[in-house]
Amino acid sequence: MLNDKYLDFLSGKDFPNSFESLVKKVCRYLFHVLAHIYWAHFKETVALELQGHLNTLYTHFIVFVREFNLVEPKETCIMDDLSEVLCAPLLPHTHNHVTER
Repeated sequence: MLNDKYLDFLSGKDFPNSFESLVKKVCRYLFHVLAHIYWAHFKETVALELQGHLNTLYTHFIVFVREFNLVEPKETCIMDDLSEVLCAPLLPHTHNHVTER
């Protein structure tokens, strides 16, 4: 059961003072989960043909936490090589699979 302070902000009242630090902690843990999957379970991910989904999830997550400064760069630096490759902007001559009209 949710405690009263979280029910308050869910109902449109002010967020508790600790909300930002809680979100940052959750994001830090989520990063560690993603890093663990890449480190310890990537072969299984490829065998299940899920690496594209994992890469998309990781990319969206990294862009989000960078945009809102939710995880310190020193926490994510272990995955900087992957982040650089996956989060690099598309080259101007590169087109996605969607046909423009």
